[in-house]
Amino acid sequence: MPKIVDPAARRKVVAQAVLDVAARHGLEHASLRNVADEAGLAVGSVRHYFADHDELMTFTMRELGQRIGDRIRTHAERLLAPDGHTDRRAATQELLAELLPLDEARRRESALWLAFTTAAHTRPELQPCAAEMQANLHILISRVLHEARCAGGLPGDMDIELESTRLAALLDGLTLQATLLPDRYPPKLLWQVLQRHLDTLRAGG
Repeated sequence: MPKIVDPAARRKVVAQAVLDVAARHGLEHASLRNVADEAGLAVGSVRHYFADHDELMTFTMRELGQRIGDRIRTHAERLLAPDGHTDRRAATQELLAELLPLDEARRRESALWLAFTTAAHTRPELQPCAAEMQANLHILISRVLHEARCAGGLPGDMDIELESTRLAALLDGLTLQATLLPDRYPPKLLWQVLQRHLDTLRAGG
């Protein structure tokens, strides 16, 4: 009796192989041959699930974005639907910290995401996903700041749009620097910078 293969599950396995190859050797080495070898499949099997290399890269980028997004949504639900006992400041910091490379898993994700977004500059098929993730990040930060202002945690006259852009730029910059220079930007420093920025927001500065 032939083995039944779940196409969705197999696509995820192949995407994971892309991430594993890219994490070790760089995204440019994630060829169909190398990815197939990593996944323990024949190249023909990979082509069965993905029409071409572009489709594979796009799917993998979205899969990576989905993983990051799922983790962030867990914190967002706690913050944006508080139960009365939620420490809003702590919950806000924990949510935003998920976007920083504070441990090995998040450092790996950050490096991979930077590789994909850099590749999107010259690979048009990746650009919609990169733009979508950036837009979703801005929307999330805007909502977090808006809710904090409504709860009295931020000045009532704060320009939410401007501060959302500023906070997103801070997170992006910290992520880039900590991914490239982890010894100079250790987790403790990232926490301190994030805390200081949140303090300045509360003070209206």
